[in-house]
Amino acid sequence: MKPARPLAAALAAGPVVLDGGLSNQLQAQGCDLTGGLWSARLLADDPRQITAAHTAYVRAGAQVLITSSYQATFEGFARWGLDRAETARLLRRSVDLARSAAQTADHEVWVAASVGPYGAMLADGSEYRGRYGLGVRELERFHRPRIEALAAAGPDVLALETVPDTEEAEALLRAAEGCGVPVWLSYTLAGGRTRAGQDAAAAFGIGAGRDEVIAVGVNCCDPREAAAAVALASRVTGKPAVVYPNSGERWDAAARAWRGGSAYDPARVREWCAAGARLVGGCCRVGPREIGELTRLLAPDEGQKGVKGPVA
Repeated sequence: MKPARPLAAALAAGPVVLDGGLSNQLQAQGCDLTGGLWSARLLADDPRQITAAHTAYVRAGAQVLITSSYQATFEGFARWGLDRAETARLLRRSVDLARSAAQTADHEVWVAASVGPYGAMLADGSEYRGRYGLGVRELERFHRPRIEALAAAGPDVLALETVPDTEEAEALLRAAEGCGVPVWLSYTLAGGRTRAGQDAAAAFGIGAGRDEVIAVGVNCCDPREAAAAVALASRVTGKPAVVYPNSGERWDAAARAWRGGSAYDPARVREWCAAGARLVGGCCRVGPREIGELTRLLAPDEGQKGVKGPVA
């Protein structure tokens, strides 16, 4: 059963807590995520592990669960030997698994269907570079079938996430037009610019003026860059901002490992919310413990004075 309120209505009332990284929780459960399909492989191999990971975040207080479809594509599953009908079934399953976990909560929980960038399908770290040599039309053709399959499964929102490039953002928004599901648009930035090196203000502006876009912001970026990005996204778009940075560690695509130490501090959530964030959480290497702390910090008895400042 879906929550009684649309997610956009909840954002108007105050901050909503997202979950954290799905892959790190699956690894903590003992799952093997090697291979090009990453966590998406478990949609076929062991869907119970995905439900368990979602449930861990529900228990931590997450109000939005992001599905395991980030790296699930028709092209990627075709290389694994699955036809389009079976891939569509697995995409629907990703939404169903999150919805099933949401039913265990004693609070409202929305389901966000993850739509990762083209580079995620390549499984070589390209989502942290962008500029794949494809134009907007080609990227739109790539994204549209997956978006249509996910939308048909009935999520509450589509998470167009970890977008490295303004051309891909435009392609994703075009592909999502008319799907009947609201979206959020979330870039991965470095040094105040998109991973492809574009101006962040211009990138955020692509989501302005579109009724289907309920939030614009950043994910899978260094947490130390998050507050400035949130303030800019909020100012440029006049919409609620979404922010779920990674731990601050660096992804080594060749070794398929994270390097460095964590800089994720849940206490930053107050700064993010004061800057205009309404969807707050974590990405890679941020787990239920950190999401539980975010939930505690935003709880009424912890005091939210000053958190619900103006969005625009």
